[in-house]
Amino acid sequence: MLEFVEKTMLAGIGALSLTQKKGDELLQELKERLDLTEEEGKKLLGKLEDAARENQARLEELAREEVKSACQRVGLVTNEEFEKMKKKVGQLEKQLKALKNS
Repeated sequence: MLEFVEKTMLAGIGALSLTQKKGDELLQELKERLDLTEEEGKKLLGKLEDAARENQARLEELAREEVKSACQRVGLVTNEEFEKMKKKVGQLEKQLKALKNS
């Protein structure tokens, strides 16, 4: 499971590492290979960048879901659940103290 999360995070980082320079190089290569105009190349590159962002978002969501699932399998509680339990324990402590004092 941790291996999956690690691979997912690395894929996300890899998608982010496409720098402006690499994008420009890719644009030039696409223009030359596909005989595209500057505008057509920019549109194509924009679509590729959008697809990379969408894939990254999907990978991040998959990683979050996998971590959440793993935490549930091992019995870890969420912060929200912990705060609810903490509040309930505080209420019970007050009730117990009130019963002792009466």
